[in-house]
Amino acid sequence: MKAIQFDQFGGTDVLHEADVEVPQPGPGQVRVRVRAAGVNALDGKIRSGALQAAFPTPLPVIPGYEVSGTVDAVGVGVTEVSVGDEVVGWSDTGAYAQYALATTVAPKPADLDWEHAVALPVAGETAERVLNLLSVAPGETLLVHGAAGAVGTIVVQLAAARGARVIGTAGPTNQDYVTSLGAEATLYGEGLVERVQALAPAGVDAVLDVAGKGALEDSITLRGGTDRIVTLADFRAHQLGITFATSSKERSANRLAALAQDAATGKIVTTVNAYPLARAATAQQVSDTGHIRGKLVLTVA
Repeated sequence: MKAIQFDQFGGTDVLHEADVEVPQPGPGQVRVRVRAAGVNALDGKIRSGALQAAFPTPLPVIPGYEVSGTVDAVGVGVTEVSVGDEVVGWSDTGAYAQYALATTVAPKPADLDWEHAVALPVAGETAERVLNLLSVAPGETLLVHGAAGAVGTIVVQLAAARGARVIGTAGPTNQDYVTSLGAEATLYGEGLVERVQALAPAGVDAVLDVAGKGALEDSITLRGGTDRIVTLADFRAHQLGITFATSSKERSANRLAALAQDAATGKIVTTVNAYPLARAATAQQVSDTGHIRGKLVLTVA
């Protein structure tokens, strides 16, 4: 099968197309004929070698954690999924490929296309987890740094659905987009504290940093301390006494199925930027900039 992999750590130029063996499902696994794969910031951090000390990654690597496609084989013990089912979930073997193995998958609604379905697993699980970690409650004000990205898009909508007021930071071109998600948009960067204080004179109850672009000090000022501040992207968190939320292995097919149904009916809105599998390096270049509206996705023929 065709796959994108890298044999050494470095820039996006180390990504290349390769012919590799089609993986065979083990007990509890399904094999998915991939139609779309999600691109995440973590993919680039692993490719660069930046996380090698903390999370050693043996080479070669097929990147990607999110997959949508059709089940074409099932392993021993699989009873909930059958060959021919259209699914979305988390890849066990790397999603930048024509075939991938997966243990946790959910049905893909017929009214949800492959690209928008694959925008949900990581962003949806992360959004729900951090909102619970922050204990966001109805009537509270949540500040989200990086509200226009894949996780931010889902966080804003789920927080608003909880009855929270959301203030979302983004660049100039994404102000209207963040507003359309249900947040009050404001610019990031210099003067952020004053802009947020003007919107929320009584203060903010919780802060989520998805962007990782130096907003933690401003967040501490706005909160009056480090309590109820979580970052997903700023590795200075521990130095400042702030919680860094690492990725979770707790993956729920039932929760993903519910989120996919909400996306199919329009209750949850997703925005995707799609590239063909052969342009995976370009997609990761865009991802590495950190300036993305919605989700980067690879389509697989």
